[in-house]
Amino acid sequence: MMKNFLVKIAYNGSAYHGFQRQNNSLAVQQVVEEAVEALTGQRVTINGCSRTDAGVHAREFYFSFPTDSTITCRGIVFGLNSRLPDDIAVLKCKEVSPDFHARYMCRGKEYEYIVHNSEIKNPFCKDTAYRSWYPIDEEKLDKAAQDFVGTHDFKAFCSADCEKENTVRTVNYFNVKRQGDVVIFTVSGDGFLYNMVRIMVGTLLFINEGKIGENDIPKILQSRDRTLAGKTVPPQGLYLNRVYYDEGFE
Repeated sequence: MMKNFLVKIAYNGSAYHGFQRQNNSLAVQQVVEEAVEALTGQRVTINGCSRTDAGVHAREFYFSFPTDSTITCRGIVFGLNSRLPDDIAVLKCKEVSPDFHARYMCRGKEYEYIVHNSEIKNPFCKDTAYRSWYPIDEEKLDKAAQDFVGTHDFKAFCSADCEKENTVRTVNYFNVKRQGDVVIFTVSGDGFLYNMVRIMVGTLLFINEGKIGENDIPKILQSRDRTLAGKTVPPQGLYLNRVYYDEGFE
């Protein structure tokens, strides 16, 4: 009898070329699919909730897959964890309805971007945060970030490689907070375009440095012009933090 499983994982993306399987680079999907095959004896294609870029991390990532194996959820959690490298962990598993698809059923996501804001490097932030020595005024950036909230055309805040025809998205909230010498950018929305979070953070950092006016975000949104927004910050500071479903674990 065919069963459909939804699996929650976390991973450090430093060693991987994103989640989605690649022809010439190692991706998280390939490693997980090989572990599933080793565990169940069946070759499967897992359906990931999102694509993540090379070097991006996930504290919460979901994939679903159908199987006629007799394996249980507990068997999937412990069996996969024993076969996966230490930078990928299976957190939970549940059986879901046959038509459930981790990507198409996703209702939204929350991302965090971490900036180590110090003149002195921290070896423990290597590959897990972006270092910026320029002093960050988190209160000013938190205020500016509110201009992203709402439903807008984010054409100016996606990569030129973005192939989406519809670039309208809804941002639910965008907060900027400091914890010691770490500044955390947290944004939630119904969906995100290619590099959208990294460009929004880069734009806020340009505002912090005076390269873009602190009230210019609405004008940039209206322009739909990528060249008016800020830089695309590096991937290592980005974390897929939460994924929202109508049918989930909570």
